[in-house]
Amino acid sequence: MARTRAQRGPVSKPALGAAGIAVAGIALAVALPTAITPNLVAKVTKQSYIDAVLPGAGRKVTVVVQSASMGRQIPVTVLKPRDEGKPAPVLYLLNGAGGGEDSATWDAKTDYERFFSTKNVYVATPIGGAFSYYTDWQRDDPVLGRNKWQTFLTRELPPLLNKQFKTTGANALAGISMAGTSVLNLGVAAPKLYRSVAAYSGCARTSDPLGQAYIRMVVSDRGRGDVTNMWGPIGGPGWIANDPYLNAARLRGTKVYMTTGTGMPGRNDTLGAPLVNNDPISLANQVVVGGLIESAVNLCTQQMAQRFRQMHIPATVITRPTGTHSWKYWEEDLKRTWPMIARDLGVVPAAPAKKAPVAGKPRAVKPPVARAPKAPAGPRR
Repeated sequence: MARTRAQRGPVSKPALGAAGIAVAGIALAVALPTAITPNLVAKVTKQSYIDAVLPGAGRKVTVVVQSASMGRQIPVTVLKPRDEGKPAPVLYLLNGAGGGEDSATWDAKTDYERFFSTKNVYVATPIGGAFSYYTDWQRDDPVLGRNKWQTFLTRELPPLLNKQFKTTGANALAGISMAGTSVLNLGVAAPKLYRSVAAYSGCARTSDPLGQAYIRMVVSDRGRGDVTNMWGPIGGPGWIANDPYLNAARLRGTKVYMTTGTGMPGRNDTLGAPLVNNDPISLANQVVVGGLIESAVNLCTQQMAQRFRQMHIPATVITRPTGTHSWKYWEEDLKRTWPMIARDLGVVPAAPAKKAPVAGKPRAVKPPVARAPKAPAGPRR
């Protein structure tokens, strides 16, 4: 039977403590989903498999995967490389809290498709997993259903894509906001699967009070899910096991990139900025609430950076002097970190397109250079 979302009740107001004020705007910063799509028909299977590959515009296709662990079909958007004749690596690029089921997606908010159109890499983005933290939940949730995203992303999807497409077997992983936490946990869970992981504005702590408040805002207040169905009792073994800060040692050997702003308004936080569209309400939400969230995320990121330094684990941390919790900054972060990720993946730069000759335009021919005749040779002496 297909899983449907239960009717959502009124929002309960969270109690605010000292850390709570830093995350008070989390539930408002990223727009609430406006059109959650229903899950595709569920099937009980012993093995995951690709049910269909649906063509899209340009190099985009949608791969419909029947997930054995979740018992339903998961659409995965795949951007194919510029040169499909040669093997290419895979970048798994995750959406934020809405899981790609709303309008806040890489596809809708950025030019990522055009950016990767000249790159020799597959870019795979699952559609689903709203408010799930892309993790394996301990129990099915009455509202959010069955979530086994760690199993899907680390064990089910990669071998299917490797078989379907001509890949090199090299993988990287990147995600924003909620998924910025997820990519670090997925790197901890499968340290040999990804050559590098990139967390854009993700909170790297989950078992301390600030991290727990962040997660409750996403899962409980926005998603109406029960966080104890995810990792068990708050602060218990499940939360500790899924805290990248406490399990940082397992990221040794994986290239790690983390980016964050400070929460102070920047060039993308103006009335005329892209995605603000001269909307004063949108700008106020982005500056005030998005600023609060990014300042909290920045704290998590700097704590994680210090943890890496203490453990002598190399990591690249990019802290912007300004910037809120918003899409334009994440698009810039993706482009800024891509050359490093591409190097990790061994991406071969695409050859520049050959320019076709202009029809009807004759090629310029240089006239021959006139040379003076040689003087006759004199008698030999």
